[in-house]
Amino acid sequence: MLIREVRVTPVAFRDPPLLNAAGVHQPWALRTIVEVVTDEGITGLGETYGDLAHLEQVRAAAARLPGLDVYALHRIYRRVADVVGANIVTDMHGLTGSSSRVKTVDRVFAAFEVACLDIQGKAAGRPVADLLGGKVRDAVPYSAYLFYKWAGHPGKPEDRFGPALDPDGIVAQARLLIGEYGFRSIKLKGGVFPPEQEAEAIQALRDAFPGLPLRLDPNAAWTVETSIRVGRALDGVLEYLEDPTPGIDGMARVAAEVPMPLATNMCVVTPEHLPAAVERRPIGVLLIDHHYWGGLVRSAHIATLCATFGIELSMHSNSHLGISLAAMTHLAAATPAITHACDTHTPWQDGQDVVAPGALRFVDGAVPVPDGPGLGVELDRDALAVMHEQYERCGIRTRDDEGYMRSFDPSFSTRRGFW
Repeated sequence: MLIREVRVTPVAFRDPPLLNAAGVHQPWALRTIVEVVTDEGITGLGETYGDLAHLEQVRAAAARLPGLDVYALHRIYRRVADVVGANIVTDMHGLTGSSSRVKTVDRVFAAFEVACLDIQGKAAGRPVADLLGGKVRDAVPYSAYLFYKWAGHPGKPEDRFGPALDPDGIVAQARLLIGEYGFRSIKLKGGVFPPEQEAEAIQALRDAFPGLPLRLDPNAAWTVETSIRVGRALDGVLEYLEDPTPGIDGMARVAAEVPMPLATNMCVVTPEHLPAAVERRPIGVLLIDHHYWGGLVRSAHIATLCATFGIELSMHSNSHLGISLAAMTHLAAATPAITHACDTHTPWQDGQDVVAPGALRFVDGAVPVPDGPGLGVELDRDALAVMHEQYERCGIRTRDDEGYMRSFDPSFSTRRGFW
């Protein structure tokens, strides 16, 4: 079954002013939707980042894929690698670790791989989870992903989520998301306020939701010393502490001194980091992300390797739409080593999506694996057209949390190893 054409469509959707160590989310989030069409008329869907530099790499690779077999994933990977060459797409927002040529090839390839697996599943009449070894769970638990946030974007009306700038606001946000989605674990994005203030918010969440696993992610904004001090103070409170300080060396120093596991999506982000992760033991939990680990199959291989060396798994999330949520759900459903609830930004989409409604839903904080063949989701072409028009009109071409924050606070700079 050969690839006949590949369609690449950039889209934009509204995003609340979510705060993090790199700044604040802009009013529009960017994604790229990929459609791979075969000579037999089957279309597969993929989704990836929307930053212009990445989009240009995806378009260049897409032009070189027609004529390749959708089952020949290694050959497709080599074709993508030939197109990407020595060019490196810089990680502008600074929240997902370092860039490298391997990581760039993997993140360009991933959307095409997901689309090809979608086609393979449709052709066989089987879900993508079956192509990854079969389901070990029928529904995938996700975590309530909390953010400090402004009431609304400056100069715009307050959004329905409201402000969250103190422990009371964070607890209120958690009640809203848990009430709507039924989440059974909670993650707080930190790195925004002094560490003690964020630890206070975690304590408030523990008091409000006793028994629910809690996580804190400062995005490497703390020093080693601060990480150790706050980690010890939160003994018995956190399920894990995610990326408190920069780098494998710093994380290893903290991991040796705090009582809870450390997790990452910043210091171990590509296969070349794994030897040091195994030797130095900087983490107990890896947050896998098929968008930059090279797709679903490669992520499954990484999961097996991590399990061999006693590294547990969860799943990282960036601002995403339903194609990505479906792919994440199939991967987690077929990966025994993912034993922690996964991250998702879905609540912050506030109903915006490019997939037709009905296939994806949350039940008690978990997403049942879609029943249909392939990914089990279909494209809503009217929604795709609207979001593409939004992309054309919004004026944003690269995610820049720091630049957007500096338009309101000129003295701001991204915080890494800051507190």
